[in-house]
Amino acid sequence: MDNREIDLIDLSADYVRPQENVNNENVYIKRPDVDSVSLDSNVENDFIGLGSYEEEKPLITLEQQTVMNSMNKYENKRVLLMNTVAGTGSVGRLVTGLYDALSQRGYECLIAFGRDEAPKGYNCYRIGTDFDVYVHGAMSRLNDKHGFYSKRATKEFIDVIEDFDPDIIHIHNVHGYYLNIEVFFKYLKESKRRVIWTLHDCWTFTGHCSHFEYIGCNKWQTGCYKCEQLNEYPKSMGKDNSIFNYKKKKELFTGLENVTLVTPSQWLKERVSQSFMREYHTVVVPTGIDLTQFSPVEESVEEGNLIFKLRNSLNIRGKKMLLGVANPWRERKGLLQFQNLAKTLDDNYVIVLLGLNDSQLNDLPESIVGLAHTDSVAELAALYSMADIYVNLTLEDTFPTTNLEALACGTPVVTFKAGGAAESIDDTCGIAVERNSIQGVVAAIEKILSMQGMGYTVEDCLRRARIYDRNYRFMEYIQEVYEGI
Repeated sequence: MDNREIDLIDLSADYVRPQENVNNENVYIKRPDVDSVSLDSNVENDFIGLGSYEEEKPLITLEQQTVMNSMNKYENKRVLLMNTVAGTGSVGRLVTGLYDALSQRGYECLIAFGRDEAPKGYNCYRIGTDFDVYVHGAMSRLNDKHGFYSKRATKEFIDVIEDFDPDIIHIHNVHGYYLNIEVFFKYLKESKRRVIWTLHDCWTFTGHCSHFEYIGCNKWQTGCYKCEQLNEYPKSMGKDNSIFNYKKKKELFTGLENVTLVTPSQWLKERVSQSFMREYHTVVVPTGIDLTQFSPVEESVEEGNLIFKLRNSLNIRGKKMLLGVANPWRERKGLLQFQNLAKTLDDNYVIVLLGLNDSQLNDLPESIVGLAHTDSVAELAALYSMADIYVNLTLEDTFPTTNLEALACGTPVVTFKAGGAAESIDDTCGIAVERNSIQGVVAAIEKILSMQGMGYTVEDCLRRARIYDRNYRFMEYIQEVYEGI
């Protein structure tokens, strides 16, 4: 077998043959539908606020400028940023944003990514190929050993690291069918390079899943076995290797020197402290959103006005609009809870859900207006702006960016107390209720609407949203993590 290290397997006719052969041998692998597994929609890569109320701060303070100047102590002034994708999704945009902030301070940066295309204008290196991702995903589906393939691609990546010679390696998601974690983390232990590792979910310290709150599982605290979520990302076709995965991750991910962990929410930091990764110093660093893209949109009686167009096309004039957004919508994103909510509301309300697939749109009750996914940020901002309340009924989340986007468009938020979902709001701009409490959601909606401009105002929401200006958050990343430890 060549350096792709793929075992030949005797599979049924339902399995397909990759276009590329290995040593001219016939390798048949079930198509894993890898492209349908969107990392950034399975892993909520979003971030927390700083407290109940804060004064606005300048983009760069004198203290921060002093800290950034002190970064000159590094010999090479080079940072390697790595993630599954670059420039797309919330984590991919975080990576390119950090690249921009560091580059403006004289750092040479390299982004290493494993899937999709490189963003234009950035110094990037792709780890492996589409074929590598395809095979890694297929074998993960078969053997439930996500992260233990792509050996050749990872070894070639290590050669690139050595050539680039970074002062800091800033890791984000290492899952996503592109990296061999055994090869990579053994290298990190040998190289002793400084590592910053931002966790965006719980996959790092479980034997399989990226989230466990929905089913109330605590096995990850002592050792995973008999995983109940094999059908969840990263999906396995029935084989359970959670015991092996947990033990190997614990072996590989612990014992690193000169490491700082970063979490986007206090909720995730607390979970890290209960896991085998508790040995590391962990910092909560809020990141934010682009406030130039998400801001209030005014309605005007003009054909080109997006809100005017949307209200007419959706036929929702004269109603109180409740908006929900997800990509993709899954059971744990609260689709059933929205259907139950619709049953309790009268005709004065309309629920609009964005991001539904064809099957979900066909099955939607008449009381809910469904929309497919949109790639238009302008249309998304218009929907946030025209909503009276943004309702987030997620049942588990690291920290949803959609809450921030809604606030930035001047819209108050009602959410469940799930994961870090409630950390972005305070009592001036939103209400958090207990999970699955539809009556609590209804009461929160009625309370916000009853204020009639005396509370939960556009100005209140915008004041809170300014805490999450991504430019300020990039500066805090540099201050608190790159130089603050």
